[in-house]
Amino acid sequence: MLLEIVQTVNSYLSDYILVFLLIAVGLLYSIKTHFVQIRYFGQGMRQVFGTLSLNGQKHKTGMSSFQALATAIAAQVGTGNIVGAGGAILTGGPGAIFWMWIIAFFGMATIYAEATLAQVTRVRHADGSIQGGPVYYITTAFRGAFGKFLAGFFAVAIILALGFFGCMVQSNSIGSTFETAFGVPSWVVGIVLVVICAVIFLGGVQRLAAVTEKLVPVMAALFILGGLVVLVLRIRYIPETFAMIFRYAFAPNAIIGGGLGAALKIAISQGAKRGLFSNEAGMGSTPHAHALANVSCPHEQGVVAMIGVFIDTFVVLTLNALVIISTLYTEGGPLAAGYTGEVTTVLSSTNLAQTAFGVVMGESLGAKFVAVCLFFFAFSTILGWNLFGKINVIYLFGKKSPKVCTVIYTVIALVFIFLGTVTSSDLVWGLSDMFNQLMVIPNAIALFALTGIVVRCVGGDKKQ
Repeated sequence: MLLEIVQTVNSYLSDYILVFLLIAVGLLYSIKTHFVQIRYFGQGMRQVFGTLSLNGQKHKTGMSSFQALATAIAAQVGTGNIVGAGGAILTGGPGAIFWMWIIAFFGMATIYAEATLAQVTRVRHADGSIQGGPVYYITTAFRGAFGKFLAGFFAVAIILALGFFGCMVQSNSIGSTFETAFGVPSWVVGIVLVVICAVIFLGGVQRLAAVTEKLVPVMAALFILGGLVVLVLRIRYIPETFAMIFRYAFAPNAIIGGGLGAALKIAISQGAKRGLFSNEAGMGSTPHAHALANVSCPHEQGVVAMIGVFIDTFVVLTLNALVIISTLYTEGGPLAAGYTGEVTTVLSSTNLAQTAFGVVMGESLGAKFVAVCLFFFAFSTILGWNLFGKINVIYLFGKKSPKVCTVIYTVIALVFIFLGTVTSSDLVWGLSDMFNQLMVIPNAIALFALTGIVVRCVGGDKKQ
């Protein structure tokens, strides 16, 4: 019953609200900034990779620009890149990946705006700590009761979406893949995960930054290397793979069945929904990390933030999608005729990537490789999402006693992480999707209202 209600709400949000909001905001900022994602892409790459370090300088408050990006990417690159992309392909066909690309392209302009506004509106407390995020630029856009309502709505949604249910999604995927690959009971994985997370959570922002700046480059390199090995061995199928992505983007009914109109709506909505869950542009999550960056002007962190979306979608997610399509949808693959018949009882979004990598690596090694990668992806996402939820918990409840509030929130979050490893994934994914999408609404409203501030920051004109 609950699952059906959640699925109905999600279908209306993703089909009739989410896709239009995401594209509208991204298109608006692309036009207003004269396509900042193209003009300043090179600057963003230079700032990220020109100062790349796995052992960054410690800061009394906040983080370095790279540490903030690593924390943001830690949140972005998670199960959405492996499990979420698999689910989008199964439901919407290979063409759903094309719509993920579209969402990500415009999303780069959106996240530029989010990171810039997070820098402009962040606050520094009496103890020197820095906090920022959508609640602060929402109340900048709208003064009075309406602004407080929108900020409160966003804060509650992100705490539930990421701090609690979102982390359940991540731990659920870790537990299920490890059980499949190594035979380790998911509840055992849950206990180990809780212990590790507790140590990092209680260490505060500085400990989290120290972990993410080392973890993110290593985990990305591991997955990219494994994916490239598969693609090299499947190289004769690569032209066909790209052809399917573009062909089924506009004629998905040929692979998922049904009428053209209904199939196209499914492909687009899956691309938008899973694209959002993957790169988080427009959702209002990663601005919390970018607000903590110590930079000379908001523009600098804005262009860095764009690279996060690029790495998440155009590198990691695309690589996973190419592996899946080139192994499972090409000649002789189990999904060459679509997600029908007996394969519906064998393949799911959870094991799709493991099956795909297993075609080249062997069933056992493929399952183990994806399980290890997914552990790093999901674990890093849990770290980032916990921080984002914590900032909003403090905003709502912790103004007088932030430390007490943080401890209580951490304990509850750890319980949810454990429960995720022993809970059915359908309802967990559904609840996470619902609150993810609800977050977009107040965040997008504020982004529409603050266009002028962002435009003035482009190029670095507005100093901190």
